[in-house]
Amino acid sequence: MSLIEPTTPTYLKKPAIQLSLRGIRKRYGSIEVIAGVDLDVHDGEFLVFVGPSGCGKSTMLRMIAGLENITEGELCINGVRANEIPPADRGAAMVFQSYALYPHMTVAENMGFSLRMSGLPRPQRNDQVRRAAQVLRITELLSRYPKELSGGQRQRVAIGRAIVREPKLFLFDEPLSNLDAALRVSMRVELSRLHKELGTTMIYVTHDHIEAMTMGTRIAVFNEGRIEQIGTPLDLYNFPANIFVASFLGAPRINLINQPAFGASEQHQELWNALTREAAPHVRHAAAYVAIRPDHLGIGAIGQGIAASVVMAEHLGDSSILYLSVDGIGGLIHAKVGAGHDYLVAGKSVGLMPDNAKVLTFDAASRRII
Repeated sequence: MSLIEPTTPTYLKKPAIQLSLRGIRKRYGSIEVIAGVDLDVHDGEFLVFVGPSGCGKSTMLRMIAGLENITEGELCINGVRANEIPPADRGAAMVFQSYALYPHMTVAENMGFSLRMSGLPRPQRNDQVRRAAQVLRITELLSRYPKELSGGQRQRVAIGRAIVREPKLFLFDEPLSNLDAALRVSMRVELSRLHKELGTTMIYVTHDHIEAMTMGTRIAVFNEGRIEQIGTPLDLYNFPANIFVASFLGAPRINLINQPAFGASEQHQELWNALTREAAPHVRHAAAYVAIRPDHLGIGAIGQGIAASVVMAEHLGDSSILYLSVDGIGGLIHAKVGAGHDYLVAGKSVGLMPDNAKVLTFDAASRRII
């Protein structure tokens, strides 16, 4: 028997959509949770909303879906104002953090429920469910009940329930947060494959910067109801607009060093000088903070670079993460080095050698200096 990869069904071919948000605000009484967002969503892209809990990313997704009213501003779908359009008529399908499957229905019945409610004849309904199951690779699960499924299988069924509606836009609200770490990685791959295969526009909400970096074609970083920056994953990682974006993306988090004040320690001054050595004069003059990512800090013997002491070391096999103390620096410096550094243990003295070409500089208002 030959195994043939199923082709994308005709009814799943990508419908085009243009989504634009202008001056979107959301208030609950006197509390403003979305503070004026402008955004254009590109047709066919995988856009990720990322940010800490309570930053407004899920509220924004729910306003796009029509589950939350827009206090101020305009949402347009394909050039038509959609603020008052009911959720069912917006052409969007939402996948929630909770699978919300009917326990008394089989997988096939759960996936086809919305089609049944719309009055679609049973043969056509069954055909669309079967084809969606092929895309999701869950054909063998169609006769099972939710209690007989793993978490990852339940999540696929929830996605399948959205797919059969033939949406113009998929909206995912932290769909993988209930899964264990290994299954999250597997489902990230599956969702990326699904997006590539369907080509449908997808907006995905997460607080996990790794999910954002690995899945998104673009990322919108939310903070306190605003978008701090939007761009490709590598653009945001390498060229963050401000300290918040630089600190949120990347693990371990970026090292942030403030300009030494009068009377600062010798090591603090040496580290500042080392990090700003190759900066242009106007950059050094305006700099209030410098930042460098842990993987751009080299480690040498004591006497090389800036003196530091190992406080803790995490040896991961392929790499080691070092937590270092530098005299006069509040908090710890993080360094990520390759394999072969197992000899670095707590109490060991080392020298820090930064890659000056990778240093980021910020002004007193936390904006990156170009």
